[in-house]
Amino acid sequence: MLPRYTFDRRGLLYAGAAGVAGTLLQRIPTVVSGGEVQDAAGRGKSVLHVHLSGGPSQLDMLDPKPDAPEEVRGEFQPIGTTVPGIAVCEHLPGLAKQMKRWALVRTLAHREHNHLLATHVALTGRPTPIPRGGTDLDRVESRNDFPNFASALDFVRPRNDGLPTAVSLPNYFIEGPLTWPGQHAGFLGSKHDPWQINGNPNDDKFRMQALSMREGITPNRMHSRRELLNRLNDRRATTLDGDADSFREQQKIAINLLTSGKVVEAFEVSREPDQVRDRYGRNKFGQSLLLARRLIEAGVPVVQAAMGIVQTWDTHTDNWGKLKNTLLPQLDQGLAALMDDLESSGLLDQTLVVVMGEFGRTPKVSTLPGQTLPGRDHWAHTYSGLFAGAGVIGGQVIGQTDSQAAYPITRSYSPADCLTTAFHALGVDHDTQILDPLERPHHLCNGHVISPLYTGASE
Repeated sequence: MLPRYTFDRRGLLYAGAAGVAGTLLQRIPTVVSGGEVQDAAGRGKSVLHVHLSGGPSQLDMLDPKPDAPEEVRGEFQPIGTTVPGIAVCEHLPGLAKQMKRWALVRTLAHREHNHLLATHVALTGRPTPIPRGGTDLDRVESRNDFPNFASALDFVRPRNDGLPTAVSLPNYFIEGPLTWPGQHAGFLGSKHDPWQINGNPNDDKFRMQALSMREGITPNRMHSRRELLNRLNDRRATTLDGDADSFREQQKIAINLLTSGKVVEAFEVSREPDQVRDRYGRNKFGQSLLLARRLIEAGVPVVQAAMGIVQTWDTHTDNWGKLKNTLLPQLDQGLAALMDDLESSGLLDQTLVVVMGEFGRTPKVSTLPGQTLPGRDHWAHTYSGLFAGAGVIGGQVIGQTDSQAAYPITRSYSPADCLTTAFHALGVDHDTQILDPLERPHHLCNGHVISPLYTGASE
């Protein structure tokens, strides 16, 4: 399991060293494609994934069933939206007003009901096999994992403009000794890992110290130091092994980021007017969405903004209290401000916004032994997600579930379909493949584009 850390200048160097130590595979994977990566002109330029880790309840948010029995429907009432016939939870009034911007997919589904395994599926589109006789503890994050979406994009479409391909914030998904798989580049190596930010943008002391230079170090001095470093590296090139070469790549990325004014400025959330910060909500999640918007504006292609740590939406107990008092108000306020700003700036036309967790919650309400407040358990047979921007037709519901929101009664869509749709939005050729270290080919797009998002016609 790889260490995680808050990035400061020392931490940045440690990150590079940790990446070297974590690179277990010597062979560099390669791209083999049935066609060139398509020109992204006219398609999306960025993807913003709002990940609700822990599994939000479809029944209590986006797929209410008011006519279901009491032990199924829960405590909340549905409300109408600006689109006739579409209802959402009463504690999502902002979403209800903006429903014309959103496409609501109610039939997402897969087979993994375990957080660790489901997270890997959600972020890579691939199952994570457990060794015979093993447990989920054997499937924590590994350099043998398939790369997540952002890392795969960085591999097939590397950048050379000083901007990272992907930034993940504001925390890594770790529970005690368990690190959720699917969060990094897996067998592609640490070079392609998303940049991980661990910090609270709502904290007045929040600074992206890794992207700020020590007093007295100007960009010109940094470039001079880079030239000297390049000369030293060139002299040592004949003696460097694969790990040292990977470390040199980390140095290069770090210097590019330090000298990239757009990225440095994006992290300065405090520059936003108080009125804007208040609109997003003065909490960790709201300010994380504000930071995500600034990164999209700076040109970062993929941003993942997590709402909480691994257990945040894992409402086995006090499901309705947690949703009503904290989770839904913060989500509703932050998303409303985000969508208003993306729309007004024109960025919504080129940004695919996806909001979802790794699975949903059980239709039947239950109370755990020793607990007094009821909740819902893990459920991957069907759950809901929101899509908007980059050509997505808003104001529609895709898919129908049964009377208890337990199973799809129309076509279901997998995490692989969601990721294939994101690759499609960015113009990545559907036939693009990568070779793993054993030279086995893998299609990046291992699902189908969710075509009703773009056609408005159910399949």
